[in-house]
Amino acid sequence: MRLAIDTSSARSAVAVLEGPKVIAEVVKPSGRDFEVAAEVARLLPDPKALDSVLVALGPGSFTGLRQGIAFGVGLALALGVPLLGIGTLELAAARARQAALAVSDAGRGRVYWLAPDGRRGVDEAASLPTEWKAVGWLRQPPAEVDFLPEPALRTFGEAVLAVEGKAQKVDYATVRPQYMEDFGRLV
Repeated sequence: MRLAIDTSSARSAVAVLEGPKVIAEVVKPSGRDFEVAAEVARLLPDPKALDSVLVALGPGSFTGLRQGIAFGVGLALALGVPLLGIGTLELAAARARQAALAVSDAGRGRVYWLAPDGRRGVDEAASLPTEWKAVGWLRQPPAEVDFLPEPALRTFGEAVLAVEGKAQKVDYATVRPQYMEDFGRLV
């Protein structure tokens, strides 16, 4: 079994995967009310069954990223299983069944984005590329951004299944989250 954790954006998610199937998952608004340990315990009564832990590495807020990554590192280290990391925007893009602009909150009215052609950036909503519909979790989706309808998207767990082969193994002690202030260096 594998565990995936993403606490980097407006919604937080945890999924348990076994082989090519999503066994269980939860997606809730991020914040103080989302307790990673409690959600994992509810979905996975026996964490010793895990073979790996995957965490979203951002971009995202300092506190949000730290919550999921710290829990993932601690669990993987305690169990002696591999820790894998993947970008938040790559996970968001994988929810779409078509080419889409992946977006995530950057704070202060800005949005991180990843286009299907590989371009990425951080801009105000009015400046986002408009060639594609958007996919992602924003606290207050701006009216000028055309989102794919939620029922047409893959679940969080299905998105993890679609991209987990691209996840990189990361060392427990050298996990490098992508914080808000770091994202400018990725453009």
